Amino acid sequence: MSKFLRILLWFGISALGAGSVAYSALHQGETINALWLVVAGLCTFAVAYRFYSKWLVTKVLVLDAQRATPAYTKKDGKDYVPTNKWVVFGHHFAAIAGPGPLVGPVLAAQFGYLPGMLWLLIGATLGGGVHDAIVMFASIRRGGKSLGQMLKEEINPVVGIVAMISVLGIMTILLAVLGLVVVKALAESSWSLFTIAMTIPLALIMGMAHTMFKASVRSVTIFGIVGLLVSVWAGSKLPEWGIAHYFDHPGEWHAWSIMIYGFAASVLPVWLLLAPRDYLSTFMKIGTVAVLAIAIIFVAPQLHMPKLTKFVDGTGLVFAGTVFPFVFITIACGAISGFHALISSGTTPKLLDREDNIRSIAYGAMITEMLVALMALIAACALMPGEYFAINAGMNKTLPPDKVVETITAAGFPVTVDGMNTLAKEIGEKTMFGRAGGAPTFAVGMAHMFARAFGDGLMAFWYHFAIMFEALFILTTIDAGTRVGRFILQDFMGGIWKPLGNTRSWPANVFASGLLVAAWGYFLYMGVVDPLGGINTLWPIFGIANQLLAVIGLCLGTTVLIKMGKARFMAVTVLPLLFLMSATFSAGYIKIFDKDPKMGFIAGAKDAAANIAKGGTETQMKVWAAQEFNFQVNVFVTGFFLLAVAVIFFGCLFEWVRLLSGKKKVVLKEDPYVALPDLERV
Repeated sequence: MSKFLRILLWFGISALGAGSVAYSALHQGETINALWLVVAGLCTFAVAYRFYSKWLVTKVLVLDAQRATPAYTKKDGKDYVPTNKWVVFGHHFAAIAGPGPLVGPVLAAQFGYLPGMLWLLIGATLGGGVHDAIVMFASIRRGGKSLGQMLKEEINPVVGIVAMISVLGIMTILLAVLGLVVVKALAESSWSLFTIAMTIPLALIMGMAHTMFKASVRSVTIFGIVGLLVSVWAGSKLPEWGIAHYFDHPGEWHAWSIMIYGFAASVLPVWLLLAPRDYLSTFMKIGTVAVLAIAIIFVAPQLHMPKLTKFVDGTGLVFAGTVFPFVFITIACGAISGFHALISSGTTPKLLDREDNIRSIAYGAMITEMLVALMALIAACALMPGEYFAINAGMNKTLPPDKVVETITAAGFPVTVDGMNTLAKEIGEKTMFGRAGGAPTFAVGMAHMFARAFGDGLMAFWYHFAIMFEALFILTTIDAGTRVGRFILQDFMGGIWKPLGNTRSWPANVFASGLLVAAWGYFLYMGVVDPLGGINTLWPIFGIANQLLAVIGLCLGTTVLIKMGKARFMAVTVLPLLFLMSATFSAGYIKIFDKDPKMGFIAGAKDAAANIAKGGTETQMKVWAAQEFNFQVNVFVTGFFLLAVAVIFFGCLFEWVRLLSGKKKVVLKEDPYVALPDLERV
């Protein structure tokens, strides 16, 4: 294709994307076709990857395809293993794409489709992709070191230690929350448990076949995909075969199983279980989302949720909070996520075989996740708003269904008890009232799309398929997260006693993995056995903690750019950093100090204490006592994270000023350059 035609083509794609965004934002009708959002997303994806990511890796980072990566220079057959590009992409995407792109946009839909759509498109391309790429680049240039360890070396030991402690604390919360989501999904579906369980032996066979018996990536991929499809089909047949009860277990059983799996994925060689299982899961993830996108294009549904709802003022029925800052906190992984920094400085840089693959794996996986999040937003907004709010409204905990529908209808979103009962019957559930958390809403929306595209009689099938899909989506974040957490913990413990920091030591790896799994497993188990305690206390700060991690990642990225002599490009990290700081610290302040008990943790604790003072039944007193304790925990945890990140930010800011003013000599802590052809001498 000639240069003129290429310019014309990309000009046309850019104009089509901009026009779709403009129409979506300015449309005045009651409904809008979902295709406008799909086109906007696809065009944004194409333009951002072709131009912005290309400029980022060639002009800002200046990637070197001939520079040996840690997978070669530190090759050990366990953690550092040169791995095929597409297997690494599969692992990385599966690891970063947890509940965020599915759950976050669904919950944020209460503000309307427009705020979520704009933040996904802008945040992922200008913030998330940059964040993931620059952290991965920094880690690869430093031997695959973790985020906290790099801050310790590039800034100072105090900032590094604060970063390590805060990252470990945040990671413990994130992994426990992810585990609780999986437990709730698996406890409702033997199909989910069977399919997910089958991915483990499939992954083991794939890993051994490729690494030990030198089978080609194509061969093991075909085997894995066929095995996965057979597992999905067999899982749906368990009730007919009379063996579904073998895969029906209480939540405590699932919690212990997830802990055992997380431990195994952390200590076993990465090529044996973690990488092949994540690679296999990616086919399910991307394949299902691709089919969903095709179904949306084929069905061309109308979005019944308006572009902006009355709840932008903070009076939302799903959760309290104004559109700023809470749309940016609720939608995490789909736009920008600190958890990605842990994967980008954890497992992925130890597997990547070429430095120039950072573009497709870091930036590419991030904007692919953006498309996943956009599909989730469309699935939620395609439902009737009354049904959406009846499924997700927090009032379901205290009001009967007739009062719930009365309140929602009075707010301007008509819904009936009979209509909700019909919906539950169609998808094979007892009730859909109060199925909060985002996952059931996405499953209902996805089931509607697939049923309209492939047959209305399969609503129940598609709903339970979607639940299984979501559980699979999230579990792959837990295994990689646990392994990354083990690296961070060993970095920290190595400063106390050097042998504990040796990642080539089997006893040190087992000890660190056991310690980390015990930490997040404790909170997970508490959340399972006591719905009012444990990890449930940390749900409100999940998004804040995640975005604070992104602030830490961008602080490191800015420091690296300055030390590389790229200060003129600081805006690529500083602008998203400042925006995230304003959003997360605003949200944190509101959650701690707001005087409304429904919003502020301190006010909530005082309200619970006042109820206890008035007296009530034994059950009520237990509930209020748990609520008071939970709010107090929220105050402490949120305050600690905000303080820790503030210390990190101002420590980095002080360093930036000294470097830019010439008061401190620039010392870049990169590993020595080793060219790929020279590896024989390493």
